[in-house]
Amino acid sequence: MPQPSSATTLDDRAVLRVTGEDVREFLQGLVTQDVFSVAPETPRWSGLLTPQGKALFDFLLWAQGDAILIDCESAQAEALVRRLSLYRLRRPIVIERTEVAVHWSLASGLGPPDPRLSALGFRWLGAPGEAADGWHEHRLRLGVMEGIGELGNGETLWLECNADELNGVSFTKGCYVGQENTARMHHRSKVNRRLITAPLAEAGERTRARYPEYGLMVELRRVEALGDAFIPDWLVPALAGAPPAS
Repeated sequence: MPQPSSATTLDDRAVLRVTGEDVREFLQGLVTQDVFSVAPETPRWSGLLTPQGKALFDFLLWAQGDAILIDCESAQAEALVRRLSLYRLRRPIVIERTEVAVHWSLASGLGPPDPRLSALGFRWLGAPGEAADGWHEHRLRLGVMEGIGELGNGETLWLECNADELNGVSFTKGCYVGQENTARMHHRSKVNRRLITAPLAEAGERTRARYPEYGLMVELRRVEALGDAFIPDWLVPALAGAPPAS
């Protein structure tokens, strides 16, 4: 693994290691991305959903030999372990938290580009170092949401989290938890609401998170009522094909 440079550790992230027999097959039937496409320099952003297709956890998948590493929200790491363990049944699968840290930098050459959006910068795994500065504001100003505080806990449909546009779902991999509704929305081009960032204002029923230090908030809004939302370039084509207001 690359060694961390100074001030690159994302200290709100944790890394889980999943090992055992047929690890990729085990995860393939659970998560939204094609686990068989994950390679050492090709991480994938993915989600674990409710049967209705709503986001419970989001994470990046990394390959390490025969193991899969899960780069996830630190505060939800134990809950994710418990959730994955429910599906393990009697399979000889081990899911454990590691001491590996997640690193981020805007400088190239330290790791692969973030699989969601190359403008997010570069990401890699390694020994812990000094905490990175600037990641959260950078991510939010690019309109990329993550974690339970922004995506919700079983409240937001995966495609409303902009998962299609941010490479967080495969529509060719076959079945996974929540696949039926996710695929139906995709094929009908029917995503009526979107998670967006907007200038900070009073919280309302649509508000998911507020960041006074950045002057920003995250909301789930109907596509015909985005108002003062920041619309990133990567989302424009999807909105152009959005369904009309009902």
